[in-house]
Amino acid sequence: MTLWLTRLTPSPTSRLARRELGAAAGNSLHRRVMSLFPDDDAEQARARLGVLFRIEETHRGPHVLIQSNQPPSPDRLPNGYGTLASRSLDDLLDALTPGRTVRYRCVASPVRKPGATTRALYDLPAVVALHGNAADEWWERQADKAGLKSLSVQSQPVDAVYDRPDRTERDAKPVRHHRVRFDGTATVIDPDQLRAAITDGIGRGKAYGCGLLSIAPAPDPA
Repeated sequence: MTLWLTRLTPSPTSRLARRELGAAAGNSLHRRVMSLFPDDDAEQARARLGVLFRIEETHRGPHVLIQSNQPPSPDRLPNGYGTLASRSLDDLLDALTPGRTVRYRCVASPVRKPGATTRALYDLPAVVALHGNAADEWWERQADKAGLKSLSVQSQPVDAVYDRPDRTERDAKPVRHHRVRFDGTATVIDPDQLRAAITDGIGRGKAYGCGLLSIAPAPDPA
């Protein structure tokens, strides 16, 4: 199965694009990304198509990186919204070997879910957002599961994104997805585990701009 990486570059004159790429516009950007693919069962389409995405800040403003197992269609963008450019990730993934040094980036939602007894004892919510060293330790565990040995990590908080309920759900509250961007270098330990992590994504909130793990070759450490 081929994985595709697509860059969505919004037009600087598109008000719709600016609004949908706003930090808190989780639902609208999710819908826009999914609209670039063939219509399907909304509950299953993201997983079936392997769609992951995140917003990348550039000197020209925010762009969207989209990973999927088929390329999105430029014809599905509204007129004047922006442009799409896709490339295959096959060569990159095929070149992964044990001991290879890579650079990585992932915007993820580091959280923990304490048990019922712990929640009651310390009056904790069902999902606890992790910050600082706790978030870095969470990332180290995720990297290990992804077949990577982390050599360095730099983390910085990213604005939270919200999954806002449909207007018909009167009592439902928005779900807040806490986000942190992790950057650094790592050594590939298990290429198959790494390919699986890249394909499946990491953590929760994958429909709302979390979990896309990107890698690139890096010089071997001295």
